Order: sequence, then C-alpha cells, then structure tokens
Amino acid sequence: MTSQLDFFAAPVLSATTKVAKPQAVAGSRQDNIGSDDEAMACHLEATGNYRVLRKLSPRPVVERARPEFSRQGVILDTETTGLNYRSDEIIEIDVIAFSFNDAGEIGDVTGVYGGLQQPTVPIPAEITRLTGITDDMVAGQVIDIARLKSLIEPADLIIAHNAGFDRPFCEAFSPIFVHKAWACSVSEIDWSGRGFEGSKLGYLIGQSGYFHEGHRAVDDCFALLEVLGQTRSGSTAAPFAELYQASQRSRVRIYAENSPFDMKDQLKTRGYRWSDGSDGRPKSWWVELPEETLDEELHFLRTEIYRWDADPAVKYLTAFDRFRAA
Repeated sequence: MTSQLDFFAAPVLSATTKVAKPQAVAGSRQDNIGSDDEAMACHLEATGNYRVLRKLSPRPVVERARPEFSRQGVILDTETTGLNYRSDEIIEIDVIAFSFNDAGEIGDVTGVYGGLQQPTVPIPAEITRLTGITDDMVAGQVIDIARLKSLIEPADLIIAHNAGFDRPFCEAFSPIFVHKAWACSVSEIDWSGRGFEGSKLGYLIGQSGYFHEGHRAVDDCFALLEVLGQTRSGSTAAPFAELYQASQRSRVRIYAENSPFDMKDQLKTRGYRWSDGSDGRPKSWWVELPEETLDEELHFLRTEIYRWDADPAVKYLTAFDRFRAA
C-alpha cells in the first residue's frame, strides 16, 4: 500500500539518509536529499512507498503561438446559480485559449479570461457553499463579452469538463457559442482505459501527479489543460489527441419511440436512457452511439425489442450539434 506525501509535515526519511545540517553555509553545494525539493521527491518516489504530488503551475501566455500549432482550442468552465439553463444564470465564466495541431498535440496558451457577473437574483446559499462565490463578489460585475468573443470566435474546438451542462448555459448566455464545435473531456475520453480511477477533475489531477489551488474556475481550466496534455506510461498519445479525434467523428442518437413497456429493462441494460419529452426530445428510450454502429443497433431494436421491421427516429450529430440543449 502506498502513502501520499504530506507536504505540510516533516519528511520521513530512511535511517541511512543524510539530512542537511541547519548551520550549512549559504550558497555552498549540498549533495544530500534534504537540500533539493525535487531530489527529495524523486528519492521518495523511487522507494515505491510514496506518491508525490507536485504543485501545478499555469503555463505562460504567449503573444504569438508557434506556427506549427495552427489550430485554436478553448477550455471553458462556468459557475451558475443552479442546474437549469432555462431559469438559472451564469455567474462566472473562465476560458483558456491554446493552440494545437492536427495530431492533437497541445502548443501554447494564447489567451486567458475570467469574469464574474451579477445575476438578477441573490446567489443561493448552496451555490455559494459549492463555488465560494458570494453576492458581494459579483455585485456590479459584468462579463466582458468583447474579450470573451475575441477568444471564442477563432476557436476550432471548445472543451468543457461536462459539456452537456456548460454548452446550454453558454448558448443561452450569448450567440457567440452557438455555431461552434464542442467536445466533452468527461465522456469523450476513455479515462478508465488510461488507468484513472474516475473522470472527476480532482481524480484526474491527483493521478496525473499534481495538486492545484482551485480558488477560481480558471485554475481548473489550467489544471485540465495539463491533464489533457500529459502522456502517461503505457499510452501512445495524450488524452487531448483522443478527445480531438472523438470530436471529428459523427454520432447518432436513436429514439426507440413506442417500444413495448415490458422491454424497458432490456433497453436500460443496453445503455438507453428515458426522456419524458420535457427536454424537447421525443418521449422515448434513447441512446447515443458511434455512427458506424447504427445498422447493428437498428437490427437489435427490430429483432429484440419491437420484433417487427420498425423504423426508429435517428438524429445524426457532429461536434457542432452534440451537448446542446434538445
């Protein structure tokens, strides 16, 4: 069993490890473990008994991206007054613009923006507890749409860590988000296959070997960028390459309307979800799949569910359509 190093406690060293003497002359070379934080971290990791987390430092913002990274991406995070994009409001939006290439390799950070906005109603106490954002913090604050537009408009891809939540809010907030390609860093990356224990950002950061002080949403954006750009042992490409490839593939959403009631458990087991029609989708069981599996899934529905030559409704989706409100 491994132990996580506590950076706020005195380091525990083996009996054979030499520790720097407090009275060592300033500027003299000290070759022992205690004189060098990184050497100490490496030493602890090498024992196999510790996992060391390094503080994540945001990448610098460059004025001009390297020309070999010709595409533009945006990592976006929002804080809102609630969960319903129709009635709740954005109170904070943070974005990081970065360059990348067609191979899905991340280049440079080219812009950062973080802004607060005062909602039309007081922030619920639960939201303040979750986000740390108070009514005093947003009083008189307005998100700079012009600055936001300058980062969003050039973007080839907008990434959110739960795009199904962020995209509807963003599109309700401003039309600059409507005609953009979106990707979800939760659902479009096989984190489990990459050895991660979960897809929550906290898990991903910790298991990537970092910790960060996420006081604001922009800190989470920088943290996600590092996780997306890290190639772990056993992987041939970074998570962002997988995400970018997924965003380029077409998918289909199949609505099994009027399916027999006694087949609901079989549909649920296969991954179908129920829509009661209140969200704009047909009232039915539905599933979203890669386009290449459409024929196979229609065959399943016709032979195992309907048991006749049914013609379920099918909606074709690209990154420009996915994750938006129905």
